[in-house]
Amino acid sequence: MTAGKPEIVMDTNVAVVANGKHEKASSSCELECVSHLRCIQDQAILLLDDKNLILTEYRNNLHPSGQPGAGDAFFRWLHDNQANPAHCRRVDVQPQNDREFEEFPEDLDLATFDRDDRKFVAVALASGTGPQIFNASDTDWWVHRHGLRRHGVRIAFLCPELMTD
Repeated sequence: MTAGKPEIVMDTNVAVVANGKHEKASSSCELECVSHLRCIQDQAILLLDDKNLILTEYRNNLHPSGQPGAGDAFFRWLHDNQANPAHCRRVDVQPQNDREFEEFPEDLDLATFDRDDRKFVAVALASGTGPQIFNASDTDWWVHRHGLRRHGVRIAFLCPELMTD
């Protein structure tokens, strides 16, 4: 951690929901996501992988111009601050074929966990700081929460009303 700031990993869906781009997200859910984006900017360190996989996913889902939504504005801020250690830290992860990443737990209960989201878990575990992973709308995190928790993965469900088994 830098200067006592908590470290955070953020699933892309948080910024997408903040942009108002999730059909089932309520306005209170959108506001919660906007609030957490601001929290990351002002009070936390965002963890990214050293292979740019997370940044690439953000880029594929958000507008780098910073317009028109709050998620886009966050992405613009991130683009401008990605090399600033007061705001971001790169974590070394090791890509692998069968589990996607060496850092991803070898656990039968996690065998069906979304391969695209494994980078977030790998970064959280490789960071060594036990960061929370912010999730807004992806129910796969909810389905696998117990298995992930067994391996020390902490998930903040920003919009619990969207989670179902």
